[in-house]
Amino acid sequence: MSTTQPEFLVACLCAAWCGTCRDYRAGFEALAARFPEARFLWLDVEDDADLLDDYDVDNFPTLLIQRHEAVLFFGTMLPHHDLLQRTLESFHAQSPDESTRYAHADSLRRSWQNERNLRRALAERDGPGAR
Repeated sequence: MSTTQPEFLVACLCAAWCGTCRDYRAGFEALAARFPEARFLWLDVEDDADLLDDYDVDNFPTLLIQRHEAVLFFGTMLPHHDLLQRTLESFHAQSPDESTRYAHADSLRRSWQNERNLRRALAERDGPGAR
């Protein structure tokens, strides 16, 4: 079993009761097949409240995109899969150094590095090797 983590983590923070989320899920999972080098997670804000309580998710779908330890995107995205696909393609086109610079380019993104680092939160919740 490999302990190497995928370069990208793409998480959709949604709720089971949300019709938009239910409609969005199939396309989100289809995108996962198009980006096999990424780990895609579907996280329910209620079922995963222990992990997501501090994330202040107000609207759905809320997406989080992380490259290694650099949080590149956190926020609501219109529920159009082509928007997520183009966003992922844009981040994939960056070098890892470009992504790191992008992640620290403004105060909001800098704040995400500690407050929204999902890999770190998952590792703390699930233990070593769970990233």
